[in-house]
Amino acid sequence: MAQTIKGAEWLIKESQFADTYTPDEFNEEQLMIKDMCNQFLEAEVMPILDRIDDLEPGLMKSLVQKTGEQGLLATSFPEEYGGLGKDFITSTIINEYLGAGFSYAVAIAAHTGIGTLPILYFGTAEQKEKYIPKLISGEWAGAYGLTEPNSGSDALSARTTAKLSEDGKYYILNGQKCWITNGGFADVYTVFAKVDGDKFTGFIVDRGAEGFTQGPEEKKMGIKGSSTVQLYFQDAKVPVENVLGEIGKGHRIAFNILNIGRLKLCAAALGGARRACNTSIQYAKTREQFKQPIANFGAIKHKLAQMAINIFACETGLYRTASWIENWYQKLKEEGKPYNEALLGAAEEYAIECAMLKVNGSETLDFVVDEGVQIHGGNGFSAEYNISRAYRDSRINRIYEGTNEINRLLTLDMTLKRAMQGRLGLMGPAMEVQKELLSIPEFGGEDDAPFTAELKLIGNFKKAILMVSGAAVQKFMMNIEQEQEVLMNIADMAIDVFHAESVLLRCMKINSQRGVEKSSLINDIMRTYLYDTADKVNKSGKDAVNAFAEGDEQRMILMGLRRFTKAEPFNSKQARRNIANALIGEGKYCF
Repeated sequence: MAQTIKGAEWLIKESQFADTYTPDEFNEEQLMIKDMCNQFLEAEVMPILDRIDDLEPGLMKSLVQKTGEQGLLATSFPEEYGGLGKDFITSTIINEYLGAGFSYAVAIAAHTGIGTLPILYFGTAEQKEKYIPKLISGEWAGAYGLTEPNSGSDALSARTTAKLSEDGKYYILNGQKCWITNGGFADVYTVFAKVDGDKFTGFIVDRGAEGFTQGPEEKKMGIKGSSTVQLYFQDAKVPVENVLGEIGKGHRIAFNILNIGRLKLCAAALGGARRACNTSIQYAKTREQFKQPIANFGAIKHKLAQMAINIFACETGLYRTASWIENWYQKLKEEGKPYNEALLGAAEEYAIECAMLKVNGSETLDFVVDEGVQIHGGNGFSAEYNISRAYRDSRINRIYEGTNEINRLLTLDMTLKRAMQGRLGLMGPAMEVQKELLSIPEFGGEDDAPFTAELKLIGNFKKAILMVSGAAVQKFMMNIEQEQEVLMNIADMAIDVFHAESVLLRCMKINSQRGVEKSSLINDIMRTYLYDTADKVNKSGKDAVNAFAEGDEQRMILMGLRRFTKAEPFNSKQARRNIANALIGEGKYCF
């Protein structure tokens, strides 16, 4: 098994390309499943997008059932419940390639993720026996009730209450939930309420339970075909055997489920981005202006190339993390952990990376669909073109599964907490960077091995993060949580550097397998991404430093930042043209 680093350790350790899993390594079965997902979308979903968006009664439920019949809901669930027992990478592939299915993709992701996993991970043996086989076959659909009108990002401030009935047989729930995906047709709901007013607890609620009703469908800006309703509990009776997990430990369910959910949202966003990119390439090839296809113009080539570069980086970071989760899961299983604890433990280990992926994936999709509309011109604003649906549907991704602002704050918050707990050895590397700042830079004697300059640049980016975050922590100490702008600046540095390193490692692996000549386009993608990352890391770092440092301290840190983000001159225009010409030649994303 490849060497797997712990969560956030990539920041202080040098990763090896040989140990880095990439999407170029899907096995035959995984490629077959990928094709199966594409074929299912083309046959069952794409021809009826308008009917889905019109919320035709029974339609989405029937699509969930059809997906189940294909075995696509059961892939990574244990065989003892009727699942196929496949690995985490395979389930990520399904999330990605079904993720191009607009509102249908939202329903499937909610069903297989937050609609089913809480019961699988936290349910009793009896609960799993009762619910999991029917959920993964598609016979039943699942939903998840956490958000309330007054509790969005602050989920634990929920007001829904649960009180034990006098005969001790039921919990009586009172309150409401909002923005519940699949809520209009689900059979099974994981719902959170406070027992005796303060013990935040999970419950499994069945459709048709006495006192439990659903509101009308919400009218939304995008994902119009995704069922979204409010849930109402008026003295709703939930049997005591339907308590999920321990009383007062509902936060463990709510927060642990979100780790996997964030990674899978990134996967679905990636699938949507690739489809939107392909749509834009095909449109640019056929749309003529000034007596030639608009794909011939440099401005359009720049847009297409940047779409592909961002998609390449997104998928590279996604599968690097998915393989870490799979490896950590196997490690925990070998140590004797049961299935649910092993996968939960693996997802928690990489919670920081999952938060970063969620931000990058949702913002990659937003960029791609926005530029897609621009390439389509006036037609992009017409509801007749799918790119306008993609544009409307993409916007929600930066809000749910924790807003991107919350995920940026969590990225640094979790990293600093791990350092304080001794789980992550940040102090030594941070002190080394401080020493280096005070020393005279070394010149000459550069190694001429391939990718030496790029590896050094990534190493310097990491030093920039350690330098800026270390100075911020020294300045603010325990009050750093109040400095959200600074925290988000440093999180942006981390997100950009994680993906830049992932792209470089994938590029190095491809070069080692194909040779330099056959890897020239991949090298163009990598060098353009690193070249742009240098400026982004510099800007985020400067914004953070200027917010808390002044005088000599400020001058010294900014000087270090310039040193650590100095990239060699590079003709990114020509690199982008090379990338765009390949896309146009293939008529689709081809990397």
